[in-house]
Amino acid sequence: MKKIWKMALYTLLAVGATACNSSDSEGGWPVPEAPIEEMRYTPELTQFALWAPTAEEVEVRIYADNTLEQTLTMRPAESCMWEAELPGDQAGKQYTFRVKVAGEWLKETPGIFARAVSVNGERGAILDLATTNPEGWEQDQRPALTAANQIAIYEMHYRDMTAHSSAGSRYPGKYLGMAERGTRTLEGQATGLDHLVELGVSHVHLLPTADFGSIDETIPNNDQYNWGYEPQHFNVPEGTYSTDPADPAARIRELKSLVQAMHQAGLRVVLDVVYNHTTSVDRCGFELTVPGYYYRFNADGSFANGSGCGNETASDKAMMRKFMVESLEYWVKEYHIDGFRFDLMAIHDIETMQLIRERMSAIDPTILLYGEGWAAMNPAYEESQLAFKRYTHRIPGVAAFSDDIRNALRGDLGCTTGGFIHGVAGNIEGVKFGIAGGVAHPEVAHSEAAWCAEPTQHISYVTCHDDHNLRDRLEHLSPTATEEERLKMVKLAQTAVFTSQGLPFIFCGEELYRTKLGEKNTYNMPDRYNAIDWLNKTRYNNLFHYYRGLIALRKAHPAFCLGSAEAVRRHLSFLATENEAAFGFRLTELEQIDSAREIIVLLNGSRQMAQFTLPAGTYKVVADGDRVAPEGIASLTIEEGEGVSVAPIEALILLAE
Repeated sequence: MKKIWKMALYTLLAVGATACNSSDSEGGWPVPEAPIEEMRYTPELTQFALWAPTAEEVEVRIYADNTLEQTLTMRPAESCMWEAELPGDQAGKQYTFRVKVAGEWLKETPGIFARAVSVNGERGAILDLATTNPEGWEQDQRPALTAANQIAIYEMHYRDMTAHSSAGSRYPGKYLGMAERGTRTLEGQATGLDHLVELGVSHVHLLPTADFGSIDETIPNNDQYNWGYEPQHFNVPEGTYSTDPADPAARIRELKSLVQAMHQAGLRVVLDVVYNHTTSVDRCGFELTVPGYYYRFNADGSFANGSGCGNETASDKAMMRKFMVESLEYWVKEYHIDGFRFDLMAIHDIETMQLIRERMSAIDPTILLYGEGWAAMNPAYEESQLAFKRYTHRIPGVAAFSDDIRNALRGDLGCTTGGFIHGVAGNIEGVKFGIAGGVAHPEVAHSEAAWCAEPTQHISYVTCHDDHNLRDRLEHLSPTATEEERLKMVKLAQTAVFTSQGLPFIFCGEELYRTKLGEKNTYNMPDRYNAIDWLNKTRYNNLFHYYRGLIALRKAHPAFCLGSAEAVRRHLSFLATENEAAFGFRLTELEQIDSAREIIVLLNGSRQMAQFTLPAGTYKVVADGDRVAPEGIASLTIEEGEGVSVAPIEALILLAE
């Protein structure tokens, strides 16, 4: 009750503040138009600034060698800002802000816009960001992206990719481990970054990389694992992945080195960003600078919990919205990031997501934006104004994960029923919905209304870091199936993903048939469960090459990503069979679009042969149940009235040229 009483008091003080008058009927305050820099360093002068509209007093505390050196009293400025400066070269020192509200000094904080921090994020660090640039950083460029069919997203975690002894990394679990080139297994198979290049993906989705609060960075070579969905400082790289967490510059330089290495390898970098909640409310600068502002609250004054993590942020508030936009701009400009994935995007309001798209496009229209179109629990805001999946059509240029095609292909989230690839009837319309990229199509009768305005708003996938990975799910749901049958199910599922009109997304190690030993939620479990065994690349080399072939086939044929709902409805039609777990589709009239004039994809999830009737002609087979080869596997001639048979749990892809 004490906290609730304090929150009510802070709110009353906020509405009645005289030094920073309310600017709207809901008790908002003026927000500076210029970007906010809480610490601005030059060798001659370091300036400090903090937005704190409810503060009675604000001070900056300067530390040298972990000892408080001096305290600066900040002065009020325009738009609810507080300012101070310190002459001389202060590089290497650290700082915190301390705010007095309602007669009480709050805990020290590096603020909310901190760009460099000490170990465990306790204090902000004064440094010249230019000194963190690796050699050649000024020449670093975003790899070209000429068309949407070139996009293939690969989600990965630093430790998953580099921690296993078979990865051959000199820096297991670190930024530099993913930046290495030339890493190999003892059998000579490429691992890490070289593996991604060999696979052919375009975008590497890094699990949360901003500083999070669950791992003690002071422990040398800390091997504790966490996905990182516990944000503490949103504009600073996590120290766990640095070779020296105690050096504020090291984590910045090493993440930049990773981005640079990926760009040089032709890969774009996507950050998984978690603006919807914080690791806690008393360890993050939001509540320590403007109590009661940055979060949403229940009617009783308790923190709302749409995130399921104890709190939810209020993107609808002017400064929270400004913070999100400027944070993203900072990652793009300072770290050369190429895209963002929004955790629990439905907690954010639609207006904020629209503004984010606008501001990202002003920098580069090809910056990729996508997120989860759901929340963990009901957010404390008007549902129709939030970025739920069903409102994706209202956010042009922002995509959402499609649980429609995911569940239709592999079964429900609870792992209680199988889907199309298990031969379960009733899933064809859900898969067709995904093939059409989530847009309205006259031949799709999916139970959920089309939620995409354009197919590129649809993220097609089967699994991600959440839930069982694909191998473990198949072993759980199909315990009597042979390994050969399960591998066929993997190939069939990914064939649907990579031939869909949406943007394809895969989880790291799925192409190597990885296992997490049957565990569903491995967010803080050790490497034994999460690290990829790279020897699987030899064991399941055929599967790896099937994935590689699908990516190459998609890149070779723009018809798999037509880009507009109108084009999808014009060129895509479906083929039915009497089989309850088999269907096909045709992409026709492609003369001005593709090197093929027609593409036919036949998918059979059943355990019987499936018969399809196709137009007579000669076709090039580019995919069968065993492999994918864009240059062609065989030639197939179909006579008038003849049918084509597709084997159980297999796909067949034909081109008419």
